[in-house]
Amino acid sequence: MFHELFTPATLQHWVEQHQYLGLLLGFLLPFIEAFLPVLPIIVFAVVNVNAFGLLLGFLLTWSGAVIGAYAVFLLVRRYGQSRFVARLNRHPYVEKLMWRINENGAFPLFVLLCFPFTPSSLINIVGALSNIRQHRYLMAVMAGKAVMLMLLSYIGADLQSFISQPLKSIAVLLVLIALWFLGKKVEDYYHGQDRSL
Repeated sequence: MFHELFTPATLQHWVEQHQYLGLLLGFLLPFIEAFLPVLPIIVFAVVNVNAFGLLLGFLLTWSGAVIGAYAVFLLVRRYGQSRFVARLNRHPYVEKLMWRINENGAFPLFVLLCFPFTPSSLINIVGALSNIRQHRYLMAVMAGKAVMLMLLSYIGADLQSFISQPLKSIAVLLVLIALWFLGKKVEDYYHGQDRSL
């Protein structure tokens, strides 16, 4: 039942039939996804651009995602000493990521947030537990989410053309592979630094 509420067809119906509610949903769903990462940000991006056009759809998704991520960051930074967060903070992956952020600032956050399949809620928590300044974190989130959501919005705005024009699909696939390759290179670089310590 819960899963059926977030199908593209159901969301598209709600957004198109109830315009003002649709605008609110277009913003709120990406906002809530920052707190509940099981929600499908990719679906929200596609539905928003199909309902409101590329620019407005992108802006709704992007603003909701950025404000949601920043809200998580501020909440964890304020109340980050809870037992759950303290336990998470001892996880080896979290410790490495936090060290990278502390040593290299906002760049690792920006790179990780460019990818649609990165666990952004975990990155928000780690960012809050690190010593990065709030405005630098916000800049990294704004830029990283912009790259990711613009790519998803571009694809979602004209899905049919990606089916009928294979070259367009190949071009986007190459961009995704290049982003993934860049991310791996950055990760390998940081792993190398970890080993040298």
